Amino acid sequence: MERPSSVFDLDYSSWELRLQVIGLGFLFYSLFFLICHILSAILCLTYRVLPTREKVFWDLAATRALFGVQSTVAGLQALTEDGALFADKVNGQTGWSWFNVLTAVGFFLFENVALHGSSLVFRSFDLPLAAHHAFALAGFAGAVVWNTVGHFLPMVTLLLEMSTPFTCISWMLLKAGWSQTLFWKANQWLMIHMFHCRMVLTYYMWWVSWCHWTELSIYVPLPQRLVFFTGLALLTVLINPIWTHKKTMQLLNPVDWNFSNKPAPENGPKAKKVHTS
Repeated sequence: MERPSSVFDLDYSSWELRLQVIGLGFLFYSLFFLICHILSAILCLTYRVLPTREKVFWDLAATRALFGVQSTVAGLQALTEDGALFADKVNGQTGWSWFNVLTAVGFFLFENVALHGSSLVFRSFDLPLAAHHAFALAGFAGAVVWNTVGHFLPMVTLLLEMSTPFTCISWMLLKAGWSQTLFWKANQWLMIHMFHCRMVLTYYMWWVSWCHWTELSIYVPLPQRLVFFTGLALLTVLINPIWTHKKTMQLLNPVDWNFSNKPAPENGPKAKKVHTS
């Protein structure tokens, strides 16, 4: 029997393998969260002076950024590759798409545990973020349970995470007092652009769904359709517009709206003052 040459060539019809990949995804992102905490505590003065709640958010932001890179690669591959997913947007599946679906379940499982755990400990609750990740976990878990569902729309959904690396950089630099630097402002502009791209992407997903409505009704189970379209509607009407507005306002008035809504500190590089006699 020929051995698989990569993880994309494994037999994902096996439930044992699926659960193993989900577990490894959960473990990988959990370990990255822990490593981020250790390295930041050792190397970063800004991190060391943050309140505990903000340290948790820092580590979560970095973990989301890493997942965002993986998701962006997967989503762009689905959109640009002339392969099985693009050819059959309702039923198409590949080994690499299975790998990304399963690791996404592992990540969103970690994300929900971390989000709700920190919410209980710190007595706080971010409703839009909680709704976003609850629907994400339910949707990707459904793609595993109903294993005949195609992976094109799930991979394009992953591309919505394209904003997370920029969000991570923005918040970390904001806490470090770099909000008046050109680098922070350039990153903020790119992040706002990514949020506008997210909105365009949701419109594209509606268009694909409309064009394949009959096939979706036949091949995608009703519970999965309800989760997907409810989550997509929330993203389109509420979550994306709210986040895009907040990020745009943050460029004009750098504040940490995740916590205190106070103006950001200014500890980064500053222009030298000219002394006159």
